[in-house]
Amino acid sequence: MFFCAISGEPPQDPVISQKSGHVYERRLIQKYITENGTDPITGDKLDENDLLSVKASPNAAAPRPPAHSSIPALLGSLQTEWDALVLETFTLKQQYNSARQELSYALYAQDAASRVVARLTRERDMARQALASVQASMGVAPSASEGDVEMAEEGASQEGILPASIVAQIDATHTALTSTRKKRKMPPGFATPADVKTYKSTHTIPSLHSASAGITSIAVSTANPTQFLTGGSDNIVQLYDRSTDKVLASLKGHTKKVNRVCIRESDDQPTLLFSAGADKVARAWSHDSASGEYIPRSTIKTHKGEVTGLAVHPTNTLIALGSSDKTYSLHDLSNFSQVYHSPVLDDPFSSLSIHPDGAIMGLGTPNSSIHVYDIRSGDIAATLTPPDGAPFAVNTLCFSENGYHLAAPTSSSTVGIWDLRRQKIGSTINLGEGFNINQVVYDYSAQILGVAGSEGIRVFAHKTWEELARFEEGGEATTLAFGAESKEIWGTTGREVRIWGAPA
Repeated sequence: MFFCAISGEPPQDPVISQKSGHVYERRLIQKYITENGTDPITGDKLDENDLLSVKASPNAAAPRPPAHSSIPALLGSLQTEWDALVLETFTLKQQYNSARQELSYALYAQDAASRVVARLTRERDMARQALASVQASMGVAPSASEGDVEMAEEGASQEGILPASIVAQIDATHTALTSTRKKRKMPPGFATPADVKTYKSTHTIPSLHSASAGITSIAVSTANPTQFLTGGSDNIVQLYDRSTDKVLASLKGHTKKVNRVCIRESDDQPTLLFSAGADKVARAWSHDSASGEYIPRSTIKTHKGEVTGLAVHPTNTLIALGSSDKTYSLHDLSNFSQVYHSPVLDDPFSSLSIHPDGAIMGLGTPNSSIHVYDIRSGDIAATLTPPDGAPFAVNTLCFSENGYHLAAPTSSSTVGIWDLRRQKIGSTINLGEGFNINQVVYDYSAQILGVAGSEGIRVFAHKTWEELARFEEGGEATTLAFGAESKEIWGTTGREVRIWGAPA
């Protein structure tokens, strides 16, 4: 091995002097010759032409630096690197623990603030109701400046009580319907449970919505039994005519999936189409005779969470919305103004149904319970909670047309029939462990109950709860509806609408 005569280290590019025979590092000797012109060892005159390159094997490994040329030096170097890694890890761990403590404190502070805001909101609303009652008793008109500035900017009023005119409409409807309901018999011409046992698949309408989306809700027209409304995960609402197999209207405007759809049909009022979506908005459309198309009538931006419940009131002059923001609201269909918005309640709402008499309304929650409210006063009339079990979301509920019963899930695979007179579950329908309920629907005769779920549609006879039919074509059914006089059952499976009825 060579060593440079100047540095004493093994040269990377060795050269040898022809005159003295000494070995040098090329860059060092070139610099010395440039400055002095002599050999650094002998002092004789030396030129770069007197230097000869030393040819070494290209496969020879570079010599180790002195610090790594022994085992103790290597161990010392590794120990130093290990100590540095341990110190860095310890520092990062301290920073991580500090960040966790700060986050925990921030979450605690946010939760406490939310509780305080909710309490203050409830107290404010109670004070408003008390003030409104005092003003009404004294004959003093409420000040036009009352209310929250924020809500006023959003165009949504926060009414403590329903206007007297709206209450009068609800009372009149309730009185009229209740008086006839006591003597009500099964409507003539309606399908019987025995008829349902003979139902077979009669019609399938494929590909209503986009390929990546499915149908989330369906409503069948009573005035035109061949027409129906669907909402989809593709943010679109479609009105379809089965008799012509044509889309009558493709209604756009939602920016997220459509959760619910319904139709307002009345002899003395124009037909309105409604939808509610995960974009916190409800929309209304009506038919324009001039253009022959359905045009937007109103966009309701009352709620701060998903609109999960949608129903037309029996007066046909109101629509009710339920939301995951823990509130519900009522809107006048004559001008689409908000006439009531509940205070922030204890639970978010996942479903909504209005009693056929119009006096009460049921709202399902994600924590297994159902809250029943008096629509006229906003007071809670009952809280229905099934026996202890695994928590589940009440994503569907339906009052029977006779007004005495409420069907709703009591678990992900069982349906409870609540007796509203005793506020207890009268019967339970077990659908099997693998069945996940998507929707429960009573028909207008209150003799038939349909359940849509992960294993298709099942139909039961009221009171006896005999299973009348199973429709499993197409797999999971997301929603269902009864056709005219219950002579057809409509269900949605993926992008398809399937219809079952008596065989021709």
